[in-house]
Amino acid sequence: MNTYRKKTVVAVAAAVLLAGGATACEGGKKDGAAPPKGASSASATPSAQKPAQGEPAAFLEQVKKGSEQITSLRYTMSGNVAGQSVSGDVAMRLKPEVAMSMKMASPEEDGGTVDLRLIGNVMYMGSEGKFLKIDLKSASPDATAQLDALGKAGQTGENPGDQASRLSGAKDLKSLGEETIDGQKTTHLTGTVGLEQMKAAAAAGSPEAKDRQEKTVKQLQDQGVRSMVMDMWIDATNHTKQVRTQAQTAKGPMDVTIKFTDYNQPVEITAPPADQVVDMAEMMKDGGAQG
Repeated sequence: MNTYRKKTVVAVAAAVLLAGGATACEGGKKDGAAPPKGASSASATPSAQKPAQGEPAAFLEQVKKGSEQITSLRYTMSGNVAGQSVSGDVAMRLKPEVAMSMKMASPEEDGGTVDLRLIGNVMYMGSEGKFLKIDLKSASPDATAQLDALGKAGQTGENPGDQASRLSGAKDLKSLGEETIDGQKTTHLTGTVGLEQMKAAAAAGSPEAKDRQEKTVKQLQDQGVRSMVMDMWIDATNHTKQVRTQAQTAKGPMDVTIKFTDYNQPVEITAPPADQVVDMAEMMKDGGAQG
């Protein structure tokens, strides 16, 4: 169990860094699996269709408006956070309640994976068919703060409208023209955003958006981030196809790319089988917290 816990804790630490400060996420895979055959993607755009033309700020405004209609999202992620390679697939449901499934490459075992699921206030962290169940309401304050930051990613840094708001505050915001990603034509926007600009963007949003964005800014601040270089690729339906975030943290550079696969498709996230789960609260009662 010690080895298992070590793997999952290291993986979650990397995920918290990623979710807390890196990206606006809108995609992933159903419990790590590919979307069902024949399911349409709200972000899918025929390769012949060109992205809309206009000023960079206008693109971002459309992304913000469109984000209000997102109920679920899927994406893949890859990159490095403070020297730690991260990659994985994520599926997230935002309504009626937040639920998330994240499958990441294991940071300690070649070819291995770490499975993380959030359902309500319960987090499951697993590897090799074994899961640790953590009730976020009863966990220690420190553990709750870290896990809650990851579990609420969909309500903070994962919101595409919030990400567009931050990038719109960049003084050097500009378009780099049209680029094709996975057969979809997109418009590439880029800019450098400082913490003060992010705070201003948060203050200008709705009460709900303000709360989300202020939490994200604090997470970035805690990680030692002063500014971020953001690149967004927006398709013809005004959805974000890809986001790349680069920054310097207190523990090293961060460079993460998120590629969105679809929006508003069914996302079913279930708890692991009971015989594969160890309840952390019960384990600690039995003295399993030793070591």
